[in-house]
Amino acid sequence: MISLDHALSLISSLVTGFDHELVALEEADGRILSRDIIADRNYPPFNRAAMDGYAIMYSDWQKGIRKFRIAETILAGQTSKSQITSGYCYKIMTGAATPPVADAIIRREDTNEFDQGVELLADDIRNYQNISREGEDAKKDQLLVKAPLRCNAQVISILAATGNHQVPVYTLPSVSIVTTGDEVVPLPGEVTAFQIRNSNQFLLKSLLKKWQITPTFSRHVADEMKALEEALSEAITSDITIINGGVSAGDADYVPAILKNLGVREIFHKVAIRPGKPLWIGQTSEGKLVFALPGNPLSCLTTFTIFVESFLFKSTGFESRPSYKLPILNNRLKKHPLTEFFPVRLHSEMAGLQILPFNGSGDITAGVFADGLALQPHNSPSLLNGDLIEFYPFQSL
Repeated sequence: MISLDHALSLISSLVTGFDHELVALEEADGRILSRDIIADRNYPPFNRAAMDGYAIMYSDWQKGIRKFRIAETILAGQTSKSQITSGYCYKIMTGAATPPVADAIIRREDTNEFDQGVELLADDIRNYQNISREGEDAKKDQLLVKAPLRCNAQVISILAATGNHQVPVYTLPSVSIVTTGDEVVPLPGEVTAFQIRNSNQFLLKSLLKKWQITPTFSRHVADEMKALEEALSEAITSDITIINGGVSAGDADYVPAILKNLGVREIFHKVAIRPGKPLWIGQTSEGKLVFALPGNPLSCLTTFTIFVESFLFKSTGFESRPSYKLPILNNRLKKHPLTEFFPVRLHSEMAGLQILPFNGSGDITAGVFADGLALQPHNSPSLLNGDLIEFYPFQSL
């Protein structure tokens, strides 16, 4: 059995990085950006009217001029056809290009328009008020978005604004899911008093969906050597295989032995953590990764969050899986020497982590209202209210 840090270090050593590809902007949501985005021009690309109003020369205001003739009306997307002189102004709409000669805009609410002219009613104005100046948001060739980064709505917006209709992203790995267990029943299906439904298959698919990954192979297999070997021999051709169940020390836990027979090299088996201690990780001769996760729901969620996602983050250019130091808002004791993960919720008012009660790793309700997992180190038998602890959010990016 190895430590958590050693296990994560071994996983890091297996990372070679995913390839890159271009996808249409419409398909980029949720994908991981693989190249920095640079400004293709100044933003705004011109002096832009920040509101509807009247654009004047600030020097006219300083001279005490308050009544102006309207030289022309400028709409958004149009070019000015004239250049004003003293005593003249532009009537201008929000988003329109403000001619360089005009260096102040007075909003319509502070004016009184009359036939072909306008009177300014404002008490005071500033130079360049209500004008977004060219390049004030970003200069040409400036770094706008640094990769890697998950493409969300805000990133999609800036990609579109800068003309990136083809987006450079990391390729998605092919993934297989194999769930095991005689007691596990597929959905839909009737269950007897001593059977359970296959919730972990759907848990894993949902966790992968955050990465825009759809498994190319998904199968449930009973605890029978031949059936397991047939399923696993097909599954391990994927870049990543995630197996759930069959990795503990029970009489029907065949997975490690079958993987060995299939030529999968064991990287490690068992980590000094709870839940998730029986975790098994291996690699095929072709470099494909196999993660065999324990079968209890919280164990499955924990080992995917901490180990599988660590591999995914590092393979897409991140230094590590994001985690944060936050104060815990309860006292907590543990009576074993293992590092322990437990579900927590972010407290909206107290800026800390609230411990959620659960009845062990088999509790199907354990993670329902959790925002992530907190870590209690192996050498910390107690946590006190206010202690800073490591927090691994489920929605990490």
